This record gives sequence, structure tokens and C-alpha cells, in this order.
Amino acid sequence: MANAKAHSLSEPLRLPSLTCPFPSAVNPYVDEVNRDTLAWLAASGMISDDAEFERFQLAHYGWLGARTYPYASRQLCQLATDWCVWLFAFDDAYCESDRRAAEIARALPQLYSVVEGHKDPVDDVFARALLDIRTRIAARATADQVDRWCAMTKDYLFAQVWEAANREDDVVPTIDDYIFMRRRTGAMLTVFALVDVAAEVRLTVDEWRHPVVQEMTRHANDVVVWDNDLISYAKERGEENIRNNLVSVLVGHTRCTVQEAMDRIGVMRDEAVAAMAALTPATQALGSPAVDAYVDGLKYWISGSVDYSLTSSRYFGAWQ
Repeated sequence: MANAKAHSLSEPLRLPSLTCPFPSAVNPYVDEVNRDTLAWLAASGMISDDAEFERFQLAHYGWLGARTYPYASRQLCQLATDWCVWLFAFDDAYCESDRRAAEIARALPQLYSVVEGHKDPVDDVFARALLDIRTRIAARATADQVDRWCAMTKDYLFAQVWEAANREDDVVPTIDDYIFMRRRTGAMLTVFALVDVAAEVRLTVDEWRHPVVQEMTRHANDVVVWDNDLISYAKERGEENIRNNLVSVLVGHTRCTVQEAMDRIGVMRDEAVAAMAALTPATQALGSPAVDAYVDGLKYWISGSVDYSLTSSRYFGAWQ
């Protein structure tokens, strides 16, 4: 494995063009969702520092939920947005920090217990907020949908131990390992698992497992997390977790420049977007309204995450 390579913080960088042929829309309840997700975050106790809470307020996470679930009802858009905010808060506390892999591993039993539906009293603020999310999902989803979200969430949580181990040992993972694990560390499968719930349809187990649906999901996952690696690089390149970024991985293993790595990722994500467009007739041929709604939801996640990230104070301020 390559060691993390230091990059100059003053090196000028240019984002590739993040083209998206998919439709873009905003949920009509965006203002209410943005207001109430902040209230939920404040009540959760996950953010105790006033300055940190202000950063969350300025990021307007309600707009992320509204852009990625524009078709959802008021209540379901709120649920999906609150879950995204939980992920951001957990990411800041556990993943964008100097927490050791062992520390994260020791937090897993209580989090896993909550995900699996145990309602014993929990003392950790993240576990309590996670229990609230899980309870609300179970109230609106079928057993299959809940099981899918639970499996994806446990996969995401365990993947954070791998990320922390990379930080701890100053290791840049191989390209293949990183791409494989980024599909888990990015938490996208957890939010994709809420697409059919938010659309108020039921993607059956067989439909979820269908090779074409799985391939479409994989491409959508790659696009969103690679876009995130590109957009967040300017913010993260002086931070502890920079080795867990595809830009750093390509630089460390191919000896290209940072800009060359970013341009290569731009090509990779464009190829994945094109693959999704090419696969769409095959998903439509399945003749399932639930599959059609799910594929539309994946496409909204791509357009919505780009639209949100390029205007969010969480990311884009570092590029100005």
C-alpha cells in the first residue's frame, strides 16, 4: 500500500465538469423540511457545540433532502433528510476525525443493536437518534424495506472501521480496494434503500436483486461518491481523512498530479452516468412501476447531490 502523499494547500485546482443528463427538481416542502431537520438535530444532542451547530445551519441540509427526494411527501422527505443529517453528524464525529479504528469498533454493538430493532435504553446520543430514525422507517416501510435499510446501514457502520484503520496507519488503499469500499463508506446504499419508501412503492426482494437493478445501483453509487470525493477534496486536503479520497488514491498509486487525478475521475463518473442512461431501457423492460420509481430516485440523487453540493457551504466555500 502506498503512503499518503502530502499535497500543497496552495496548489490551484479545477473541478471537472460534473455533467448530468438526468432531471432536477426540488420538493415543495423544502423550507419546512430544512427548518424541522435543524430542530430534530438540536433536540438529538448529537451536536453540542454552538459553532458546529451553526455550520449545520448554514449548510441548509433540507435542500439536499428536497433535491434528492423531490417526489416524496412532506413526512417522508423529512424522514429521509433527517437520516442524511444523522449521517453527516456521525461522519463529522467519527469519520472526519482522529478517532481510532478500535474506538469506532467498540461503538458498533450499541448501534447495531438499535439497527436490528432492539429498544433497550441507550445512552449514546447517536444511538438514540438512530433509534428514532429506525422507528420512523419501520412505521412507513414493509419488513423487506426495513431489512434492506438495516443491512445497508450495518455495512456502512462497519466500513468506518476500515476507513479509520487507513487514517491510523497512514495508508492509502489500493485503487480496487478503495472503489469497492467507497460503495460502503459513502452510505449511499442506505439512502438508496429509502428511495422506494419515499416514493411509496415496494421494490420486491427479487427486483432489488435483479442484475440490471444492481448494476444501475452500483453505477449511481459510484457517481455520487466520486462526485463527493471531487467536490470535498478542496475542503479535506489538509485534514486527517484525506487518504480516504479517490483523488489521493490515484495520486498515491499512479504518481499523477492532483489535477490529473481529478480529471481522470471526471471521465470515470461520466462513463458511469452514460452506463446508467444505457441501462434505462433494460430497467423499463422489467415492467415494474416500483423499479421505474427506484431508477428515477437514483437519477434524482445524482442531479440533486451535484446541485446541492455546488452551492453548499459544507463543500463549495473551499473552492472560492
